[in-house]
Amino acid sequence: MNTSKATKINLFSFKTPNMKAFHMTWMAFFLCFFGWFGIAPLMAIVRDELHLTKGEIGNIMIASVSITIFARILIGYLCDRIGPRIMYSVLLILGALPVMLIGFSNDYTSFLLFRLTIGVIGASFVVTQFHTSAMFAPNVIGTANAVTAGWGNLGGGVTQLVMPLIFAGFVGLGYTASESWRLAMVVPGIALMIMGVLYFLYTTDTPEGNLADLKKKDPSFTLKKKQSQVSFGTILKDYRVWVLAFCYGACFGIEITIDNIAALYFKDKFDLSLETAGLIAASFGMMNLFARALGGMLSDKVSLSKGLSGRVVVLGCCILLEGIGILIFSSMDVLVFSIISMIGFALFVKMSNGATYAVVPFVNKNAVGSVAGIVGAGGNIGAVLMGFLFKSETLTYNDAFSIIGYCVLAIAVLAFTIRFVTSTESITTAETKTTQQVDLSPAESLA
Repeated sequence: MNTSKATKINLFSFKTPNMKAFHMTWMAFFLCFFGWFGIAPLMAIVRDELHLTKGEIGNIMIASVSITIFARILIGYLCDRIGPRIMYSVLLILGALPVMLIGFSNDYTSFLLFRLTIGVIGASFVVTQFHTSAMFAPNVIGTANAVTAGWGNLGGGVTQLVMPLIFAGFVGLGYTASESWRLAMVVPGIALMIMGVLYFLYTTDTPEGNLADLKKKDPSFTLKKKQSQVSFGTILKDYRVWVLAFCYGACFGIEITIDNIAALYFKDKFDLSLETAGLIAASFGMMNLFARALGGMLSDKVSLSKGLSGRVVVLGCCILLEGIGILIFSSMDVLVFSIISMIGFALFVKMSNGATYAVVPFVNKNAVGSVAGIVGAGGNIGAVLMGFLFKSETLTYNDAFSIIGYCVLAIAVLAFTIRFVTSTESITTAETKTTQQVDLSPAESLA
């Protein structure tokens, strides 16, 4: 193990390369989420101006999350070859362009294409997890990954609150609604560009330095650990990989779907202002402040006495409670109860995210990256499939939520079928104390 990896998280420190990377990764991921879903709380304005139908809005939702599936696979491959520092800087700067240029859209087709392109920055999660994994030792990597992911996802909630205010600010300066939503999107674009420069200047690929410099000293140097060879076909044959992909689709897929649709849903259903609808939608994303980490921590705690089977039980229970919460939310017609039920199921959505990735590293320790990559893509595939429900002209949004709720319940049952061989769960007391407190995620553990 690399002794220069941090063995603890000094949350208020920026002195070491490890903690600089920790804070820069979650802030960069936060801004990527902010830019990725920046247009979502303004969709009511865009819909009226571009005369979008319900089906076209559904297609736009699907486009925003579909390209991320392929981008994550590519970005993960590039991280190991050029390092997370350059990869993140390039992704941030190039990703800023479609965020700002979406303002040039004047019809459905051009808006759809820009929304599709913006989805590439959703692959930032891969770099976030990759960089954090390169900086922290196994005894804290689970916590480090959960916190940076959760705080980054928080951007999806903050944008619901802030973007309507930015829009209102431009309207207050005398711009039309059409001009204001376009100008508002420039703000996250500029923030992404600035972060891209800062990331390049203030982070390093590893605690020892940048990948290019380390390769000059040792041409064989790689950010990945050398592991036993496991064919990709072997991974694809493991049913647990696909069950976890379904699980992540049922939680992270729900999360980014709600990020896309919540503001529009509350504005239309309860006849609210753009700002009020955005504030309510923001409460869903705000749960990322603690809930994703809570899911991972609960899994760690239960595993101390129950082993890997305990992690599976935590995952199944979180998804089960999530499904029940979604069904309750789908039946709510009173605003205050709708808000309360949304926040309730949001808690279990985020906890399920953390609980899923508390199981992932143990499926195949010789191919953690491949397993995690497939599971991560499952989240976006889930969002794509849900998008088809929300674009249907024959289903109301409440109908769509109800169908999703029943599907999540079925996936919760599926989650309980995950099994580990006895030898994998046979962890000595000494090992439990040192390794089971967090998830063991090697540097190649990507999402």
